[in-house]
Amino acid sequence: MSDLSLDITLTVNGERIAERVEARKSLVDFLRDDLALTGSHVGCEHGVCGTCTVRVNGEIVRGCLMLAVQCDGATVETIEGLSDSGEVADLQRAFEQRNALQCGYCTPGMLATAQDLLSRGGVPSRDEIREHISGNYCRCTGYHAIVDAVEAVAQARAGAKP
Repeated sequence: MSDLSLDITLTVNGERIAERVEARKSLVDFLRDDLALTGSHVGCEHGVCGTCTVRVNGEIVRGCLMLAVQCDGATVETIEGLSDSGEVADLQRAFEQRNALQCGYCTPGMLATAQDLLSRGGVPSRDEIREHISGNYCRCTGYHAIVDAVEAVAQARAGAKP
């Protein structure tokens, strides 16, 4: 069996990265193992649970289903980048205030997914919030507090009263 590695260049959280990567390495493993960005988690490795959610070229993707080599030339944003930029600061506060996180394992993917919905503007209904986060599993919260937090941030961003 030969070791097939490829050179890739991408931008991760605003920093240009040039690395040699095994062709079969997933994006989430590359981020965690090679770049020490451990906010995105490895859960099911089948794209079902959402713990590996990151943003590639502005779209949320499952990092376990995407190969790192597919990101050559791409812009990748992890929860670390979304957090450091302040983009999800209000969501993080709302999650904390409403006890929308418990063990925290799903939280990075949940925040990235919620931000994807909220970046579209407006105030989504509770059903729309539930639908949008439905691909992100949470075993601890029962989702009610998460939906409350996302709804509150949507209302605040829109200038509406909760």
